[in-house]
Amino acid sequence: MTVIDCHHHFWKFGKRKHTFPHGVGNRLDRDYLPEDLRPQLKAAGVDKTILVQVLNETGETNEFLQMSNDIDFVAGVVGWVPLADPPACARALDDMKPRGKLLGVRPLIVYEPDPDWLLQKTVAESLDLLAKADLVFEAIPATAPQFEAVLKVTAEKPNLKVVLNHLGNPPVPEKAWEPWAANMKRAAALPNMSVKLSAGLALVVKWKWSTDEIRRYADYVLELFGPDRVMAGSNWPVVELGGTYAEVWGGIVDLIAGLSPADRAKVLGGSAQRIYGI
Repeated sequence: MTVIDCHHHFWKFGKRKHTFPHGVGNRLDRDYLPEDLRPQLKAAGVDKTILVQVLNETGETNEFLQMSNDIDFVAGVVGWVPLADPPACARALDDMKPRGKLLGVRPLIVYEPDPDWLLQKTVAESLDLLAKADLVFEAIPATAPQFEAVLKVTAEKPNLKVVLNHLGNPPVPEKAWEPWAANMKRAAALPNMSVKLSAGLALVVKWKWSTDEIRRYADYVLELFGPDRVMAGSNWPVVELGGTYAEVWGGIVDLIAGLSPADRAKVLGGSAQRIYGI
């Protein structure tokens, strides 16, 4: 079995402008590079990773693609392309294809002031390009209208593989349930939608990792989506706001301990291999 961490980042602080929410302060203001992560992967028994974009710019994605060639544990990249400009999107995809292992695309829609940004005709054209290229579209909605837009796009484009980040941002610190649970049930009804078993910035900025507290949310997602559509991700280094890599990955392993060996293998790597075509 190949164990895959399906969601992490790198950055060299100061090379590009990184803007984090107010609650983060300066806690992430340093370099996070491959050699920082390598020993933690080895200790946790993780074989491969998927490197995910941090910024809405092609320059960062091109650097990440080069890393996918140079760093042995990086299996591929989820990058950024200008989805609102289909011709530019097509050019970017053509340019990126020979550079490295592009597996998918993620726009940070949280930074788009228009909640219906994803529903523009131009974005729809670009999403069709992703589907044709067998690239995954990753979504990280932060508001109810953004979540609605992601659900609408996923339903309208059954050939597009969509991956919802970070368990759909469950309200763990508040110990709440709705409307998150209802939204996740709607998401799971879409067969081309998958989800990452990971903790996002919106969660860890105000919450310390607790396997017990997140368990009912993870159990619910696993029940709805099944292990074929759930993938384990650390969200390192963002997750260091809430816990160490060892704590978080160990917690994820604990969360799926009740599954059969075959189903655990899917969540820890098999599903990512199939969905991303690794």
